[in-house]
Amino acid sequence: MATSTLTFVIVGQEDHPIYEVDLTGPKEQQTQYLHQFVLHASLDAVDEQMWLSKEPHLKIVDRFNGLNVTAFVTPGNTRFLMLHDGRNDDAIRAFFTEVYELYIRIMLNPFHSPTSRITSREFDRKVKVLAKRLIG
Repeated sequence: MATSTLTFVIVGQEDHPIYEVDLTGPKEQQTQYLHQFVLHASLDAVDEQMWLSKEPHLKIVDRFNGLNVTAFVTPGNTRFLMLHDGRNDDAIRAFFTEVYELYIRIMLNPFHSPTSRITSREFDRKVKVLAKRLIG
């Protein structure tokens, strides 16, 4: 799936982003702010959907100007959000599942707090590789 918009954010339990990456390359600052705003605004929709579903993968929870927000919720209520302009649920589900495994490894580190930002270069590199491999 070739998309021109692909932004991924992990939002912690206190609604603070703990990891953010634009997977399509650098964009102008105004566009980055718009993407962050759309993702943050969709948190209410994610909260509503997570109570209606037994699955961690919530599929598309919000839309804005042709952009879709797809969500995944961990058992600890950390939200993974993907802003994209195309739709391939299976690839996004596989991406979320793989990133969740990486996320668990970060959380198992006794020196990492669940509310602190993920700054690991290795985590960032692996997320980008997974996005290229699974989403395109």
